[in-house]
Amino acid sequence: MSEASDQTILAIDYGSRRIGLAKSDPTGLIASPIGTLEVTSRRDALSKLRRVIDEIRPTAIVIGYPLLASGDMSDKCLEIDRFIEQLTDSYSGPLLRVDEAHSSTEAHQIIHAHGKRVGRQKKRIDKLAAVIILQRYLDETRNQ
Repeated sequence: MSEASDQTILAIDYGSRRIGLAKSDPTGLIASPIGTLEVTSRRDALSKLRRVIDEIRPTAIVIGYPLLASGDMSDKCLEIDRFIEQLTDSYSGPLLRVDEAHSSTEAHQIIHAHGKRVGRQKKRIDKLAAVIILQRYLDETRNQ
């Protein structure tokens, strides 16, 4: 990834009710939270996500992929695969699956470490999980 070019990457922490979002800075070094989409269906999720994509115009999208500890696909992976398939109707750039192992647990730990309680603020977890997924991807890509 060239540091001189605009390489904004969008990250998605997919859920059936909430979708956490993060994006990289144009250099592809730092992940920042965008927010959380509250969704009622996959169609609603795709519609709202298309608006975000049109606004951000990412060069790539990374999506959290919840592999099992064994490395095998979880049931949620199959749901995400269907979601990605439908997303390709409106986004032609690279869609990259990134193992999201422990990203939500890590998000909880970060929030608690800052003296906050999660409680009903699940949106906070989802967008922070998206940041963690994206930052892992950016760090791994930079180290290759």
